[in-house]
Amino acid sequence: MKKLLLISLSALLLPACADKTQYEQTVLEQMQLEKDVKDYNLSPERMAKCVVDTTSNHMPGIFALDPTRLTAYRNYTKMLTLSSSKDPKKTLEELRTDFGSPKGLAEAHANYTESMMDCFSAVINESEGTEKEAK
Repeated sequence: MKKLLLISLSALLLPACADKTQYEQTVLEQMQLEKDVKDYNLSPERMAKCVVDTTSNHMPGIFALDPTRLTAYRNYTKMLTLSSSKDPKKTLEELRTDFGSPKGLAEAHANYTESMMDCFSAVINESEGTEKEAK
């Protein structure tokens, strides 16, 4: 009985982890392309981790493996890859539906953008503090 429960739980958690991992990978790709990250010599990995953590705090769902949160990870990933979509218009309409309304999509985009700005500030301040300590 315990083995069956463990196997069932594992089968549910693997796709859940994949959703968050895919979102993390997409954010990392965005940070590697971000001009400000390059200009300020920031670590794309550190920025991506910060952005994922910060956006997650404002996503629907109570905890990381909450089905609502997992859906949010998929939707945010789709939102970030909109420009590379084969049919951006169709994808935009899907996103509006996925987020519940155009307002929901705008709020998600604002969450991502605000998280990025907060992380720029935090990571720059952190790197400046490290540089001062090194001197």
